[in-house]
Amino acid sequence: MTEVTIGSVTSADGTTIGYRRLGRGPGVVLLHGAMESSHSHIELAEALSADFTCYLPDRRGRGLSGPQRKDHGLRAEVEDVAALLAESGAHLLFGVSAGAAITLRAALACPTVRRAVVFDPPLPVDGSLSTTWLERLDRETAEGKVAAALVTGMKGAQMGPKVFDYVPRRLLELLTTMAMAREDRNAKGDDVTFRALASTLGRDVRLAVEMSGDLASLKGMRAEVLLLGGARSPAYMRVALDALEKILPDAERVELAGLGHSASGNAAQRGAPDRVARELRRFFTRP
Repeated sequence: MTEVTIGSVTSADGTTIGYRRLGRGPGVVLLHGAMESSHSHIELAEALSADFTCYLPDRRGRGLSGPQRKDHGLRAEVEDVAALLAESGAHLLFGVSAGAAITLRAALACPTVRRAVVFDPPLPVDGSLSTTWLERLDRETAEGKVAAALVTGMKGAQMGPKVFDYVPRRLLELLTTMAMAREDRNAKGDDVTFRALASTLGRDVRLAVEMSGDLASLKGMRAEVLLLGGARSPAYMRVALDALEKILPDAERVELAGLGHSASGNAAQRGAPDRVARELRRFFTRP
């Protein structure tokens, strides 16, 4: 296994952003999505490490990094990315899910970004995804009903398997409670558990909503962009990719047959990191 080192940068507002670094070669920053941390894409970084120096930050509110602000939004996330880009000298950027929304805004705002890959951006476009469930998610999170909040988020964002549509909600909450308890027992060292991540979910959804309200600004994008999607990902993500393909001035579109929203993650989370790495390597190294 490639050696992993820990580092940190200070964002514009003084918040510490911790990251993992591995590999050699040109720098690429890998931004995880909702309910994830820097651990979630360590196998993707491994697959790229022979050709790239990979920087995996814990986004705010997770693991190695400081807390989210009360007014948390894309601005803070982009400032965090900008600080890491400046420290690392990286010109390449990848983001999945909520991280894809951040990648779009960061690539627009940071002139040093030359190429960016966005995987499955969860942007609601023209009513493709209802967000009325966010109010319930916020309430359950505030009341400490973690399992209930996670079920609300999973169903609202259409992330669970189809069979869950037919499972009573109380049973889903019980199964989620049991899964979290098992994860808590098995957690080691600096593992970031679902219980710890639950409070960040609502704000990550709002990052996507914020970006979807400003798609026209992407017409000014100078970076080359690879739009990557899973053929088995929720339909509203394909709608978002359709919209982005029409707006971005220099975009390539690739759909990964047989794969879903978890494709870029570690194999234990149903990911296919080697396959995603091949697409990133091809795009980042093309003439």
